[in-house]
Amino acid sequence: MKKIVVFGAGLSATYLISYLESNAEKFSWELVVADMNLELVKSKCKNNATTCVQIDIHNEDKVIELLQGSALAVSMLPASLHLTIAHNCLEMGIHLATASYLSDELKALSEVVEQKDLVFLNECGLDPGIDHLSAMKLLDEIRENGNTITEFESFTGGLVAPECEDNPWKYKFTWNPRNVILAGSGGSVKFIHNGQYKFIPYHRVFRRTELVEIEGYGKFEGYANRDSLKYRGTYGLSDVKTMYRGTFRRPGFSKAWNCFVQIGATDDSYILPYSANMNHREFINTFLAYHPTDSIELKFKSYLGIDQDDIYVWEKIESTGVFSEEKIGLENDATPAQILEHILKKKWSMKDTDRDMIVMWHKVSYEKNQQTMCAESSLVIEGEDRMQTAMAQTVGLPLAIACKLILENKIAAKGCILPTTKDVYIPILKELEEFGIIFKEMHY
Repeated sequence: MKKIVVFGAGLSATYLISYLESNAEKFSWELVVADMNLELVKSKCKNNATTCVQIDIHNEDKVIELLQGSALAVSMLPASLHLTIAHNCLEMGIHLATASYLSDELKALSEVVEQKDLVFLNECGLDPGIDHLSAMKLLDEIRENGNTITEFESFTGGLVAPECEDNPWKYKFTWNPRNVILAGSGGSVKFIHNGQYKFIPYHRVFRRTELVEIEGYGKFEGYANRDSLKYRGTYGLSDVKTMYRGTFRRPGFSKAWNCFVQIGATDDSYILPYSANMNHREFINTFLAYHPTDSIELKFKSYLGIDQDDIYVWEKIESTGVFSEEKIGLENDATPAQILEHILKKKWSMKDTDRDMIVMWHKVSYEKNQQTMCAESSLVIEGEDRMQTAMAQTVGLPLAIACKLILENKIAAKGCILPTTKDVYIPILKELEEFGIIFKEMHY
């Protein structure tokens, strides 16, 4: 029996746990699932053979005790906690798998991990994860036919299914709201376009968007991710003229969201004094100039240059409830970003009947026989309900399949690795098709 310990039983672990349980008997796995919330663990585990454990991840003795005799640890915890698990795995000779970005701290362990003949697989969820798998498949196929790649674009969006788009933004929080509020912040956005490096400051990110149409689902707009250049080496694209990675929303989202960015409502760098006692209107008014007679709405429009007849932007802003006299409802003073998140969760939280949707799209331009050709690859997955989400499925399943590959010794590379080699991406993509996660490709 090979023992697997899964740390974390949140929404992202739902399909992961289900897959591991379904295959445990066939592959002789002993499955242990651990979380601070024991009831949550029990609700996710359907197999009587699975061991459910309550654990404080900061209690290292308990973590070590739990890991004894394990072949593989899977961390579905917040990314900041992976390093604790990683050090224990390294010390005890245990493989590790996560869906999170490979941090610099974890990357620094790679040589020692490799020396111990261990696999520490990272970035094997959705984004990062399926984006790597599908992009590398497309890129490798194009290169193997003797073509030269000149441009690469990639977008992913976590949205709501079309029939659930019942607010003017056509958007709701389907995953971590904080990531939405802080998107694009923390330094300039970097990408390369037509051979020119571009560095876009935060206050301009949401004014530069690209429209993409996905068959059967209409148009989406994409804004740039923070760093489109970090995977150039990983993807073998060091010489491409254009490399642009971004996030999908429905058209019009970015222009309206930019209003909150411009007034400072997405700032997370300071605590707003007296905010615990504010209502929504007072919060917005803190960012606007004083005027003895003008309403907050009028000052907002004036400051941002919103025309009186620009109903598309204004309808979105009004629908969030930021001009209501409802109390914010936080116990303590908070940052503007935290307050905005709290306000928006009142309007943008998923209803019980809502379903989410994942949209991913790649475009590759390449030279073939002195002609410029293009290839597109797209994926759309809709969730079943509020709990069986497309996001949880596309984060959990690729990681679960990767766990099987690690335990079956099917991954050649050792160290802290990404799922960008054929022995990883081919079997995962093939098995994902059995779950209906299938990319559509077109060349022209």
